Amino acid sequence: MSEKKKNLPEPVSESASLREGWRHVLRYHLRKHWMVALGMAVSGIALVIMLAQSLMQIGHAGFDRALQLAIVGGGAGFIMTAAGALPALLVRKIPQSVEDTMLGFAAGMMLAASAFSLLLPGLQAGIEITGSRVTSAGVVVLGMALGILLMLSLEQFTPHQHKTTGTFGPGSERFNRVWLFVFAISLHNLPEGMAIGVSFSRGDMNVGLPLTTAIILQDIPEGLAVALALRSAGMSRLRAVLLAGATGLLEPFGALLGVGLTSGLAVSYPIGLGLAGGAMIFIVSHEVIPETHRNGHQTPATIGLLVGFALMMVLDTMLG
Repeated sequence: MSEKKKNLPEPVSESASLREGWRHVLRYHLRKHWMVALGMAVSGIALVIMLAQSLMQIGHAGFDRALQLAIVGGGAGFIMTAAGALPALLVRKIPQSVEDTMLGFAAGMMLAASAFSLLLPGLQAGIEITGSRVTSAGVVVLGMALGILLMLSLEQFTPHQHKTTGTFGPGSERFNRVWLFVFAISLHNLPEGMAIGVSFSRGDMNVGLPLTTAIILQDIPEGLAVALALRSAGMSRLRAVLLAGATGLLEPFGALLGVGLTSGLAVSYPIGLGLAGGAMIFIVSHEVIPETHRNGHQTPATIGLLVGFALMMVLDTMLG
């Protein structure tokens, strides 16, 4: 055995892995990336302040309606994620080509939702607020940049594992493989929930309804893919389904976060739409499409993506 392998820390038990693992991650970032840690701390303080300001608006009719819609939309995302995981009680595995096609379909819906239900409404709202197309585009691009930075930061900070590409993030060896899968899916569900919250932050059903419909539809194959991945990692069928469904809880949390962050200054609305759109496009390009194209099923995965994109375009036209 090599010296490098001898120096690796022994895996901790599952009961202690989460607590000890996250302590290790925090120590790692504070020691190696103290500027990143400081930036995240400042961002966290700013986030708390913005959310506190939003809570002070409770009682205003407009905010209360937006909050209710965000809770319903995020809750629907959780329910559909859990429903999608249920077939894993009966099946342990589906053909890889079918799984890649399903995930391609979900990716297509996410791409179309980002374009038609987030970025275009963001540009329109920016024009109404600033009176300038150029300034509006700049505001939305700023939001997209923030969304990408958010996802890059979460990727760097969060230990996680993808089924075909291995583990990422500091301290991955200290976590059970199952939890690494869960963390990876959590990185997907949080921005989806934020997108729902942002889209409803003005109580506008023309923006929120098509986007939420797209997200909850793609949550079904995503929930099944998560449950099957957990089963393949050795988890029992019931626990895999329950844990896969539980990952959907981040969608109502993200929805509350999204509506809270965009209910203050008027310009925060187009910025928030751009942020959610940028984060979702990042996920599709960085995670979903590469996963569906690594197994030799590029053609069915691409066809699934195009079908999902077309379906979302039709839904946006009908519901928007």
